[in-house]
Amino acid sequence: MKFKEGIKEKNIIIKCGADTFLPFALVFGLFVILFGTASSGGGFQGGVIMASSVLLVYLGYGYKVTEKAFDLEALRVHEAIGASLYVILGLLGLAWGLNFCRNVLYANGAVGDLISAGTITFMSDAVGYKVFCGVGYLLLLLIGFLAPDPDEEEAPLIEAAAVPQIAADTEAAPAFADVMAEAPEVKEQAVLPAQAAAEEEKKEDAQ
Repeated sequence: MKFKEGIKEKNIIIKCGADTFLPFALVFGLFVILFGTASSGGGFQGGVIMASSVLLVYLGYGYKVTEKAFDLEALRVHEAIGASLYVILGLLGLAWGLNFCRNVLYANGAVGDLISAGTITFMSDAVGYKVFCGVGYLLLLLIGFLAPDPDEEEAPLIEAAAVPQIAADTEAAPAFADVMAEAPEVKEQAVLPAQAAAEEEKKEDAQ
């Protein structure tokens, strides 16, 4: 399949799969966090499930889109907020004259209700919030450091410093001309800057 210049093909199967599982990961992770004290699950497990959305966006759209969708600095700040909320909730026990992390809001709702676990429910929510932001932050760092998108992080096809020598070589000139015709990005990345530098050198020599 041919595309217009500048348009790059993405694997449509991977993209559709990421689009399908992304909302499921977010909703299911949130469910595990909220109902972790009343059923199987918890804040840590739900936070990790929600953080998998970073990988899903990366697989479907590449690193640059992932970096825009998940702000690295915002994730770091919100992770600190989640940890602070957990500590504040834990200090409620000391405020009631009991030990740290003591459940002091236990007389809420019937057994099995969303808030029936009292302070533990809100501490679990804080843990899920922190884990989602923290693991998402680590995944974003790992993706950017170890697995940049090769389609978006392309290196120049030819070194700019080598362009004048290649163009001047009589044996390489025909092949060089073919490359220029088939790959206009080479001209933009290397040829034009090299020509401008050569003209500046000529002007300096003339002076």
